[in-house]
Amino acid sequence: MEQNEPVSTGRPQSPALRFVVAALIVRDREVLIGQRREDQPMGALWEFPGGKIEPGESPEQALVRELTEELGIRAEIGPAITRIRHHYRRGGAVDLRFFAVRTFHGEIENRIYQQVRWVKFEDLPGYDFLAADRGLVKNLAAGKLL
Repeated sequence: MEQNEPVSTGRPQSPALRFVVAALIVRDREVLIGQRREDQPMGALWEFPGGKIEPGESPEQALVRELTEELGIRAEIGPAITRIRHHYRRGGAVDLRFFAVRTFHGEIENRIYQQVRWVKFEDLPGYDFLAADRGLVKNLAAGKLL
């Protein structure tokens, strides 16, 4: 065995778990979604704005920071809507917390996405979302949660 090869413990290693927050930014019966750029992992798929929780941040603090970075807004974070843990087939896992955002200050400015779009809840299933978001998309389209 070469020196840099990992030693097998006889059980599969658990994938890295990333803690992530996302916003359901709503107005009337629409929600804001963003399409990942082609050069990003899982490019061209749609998602809800948000990102990784940094060490020392609460989920709400992380979401305020992410929405400022991604969309140029100062969001007032509302109640937690749901929490999802998703394991990707190619490894890795995410623990996603979704929060409602009904109030924000500033104009939405697309800073990172290929495009952003306001979409009616019932039209969400027509978009190709990240696998971790698909169950939530179905529930939102069915009038559940919000």
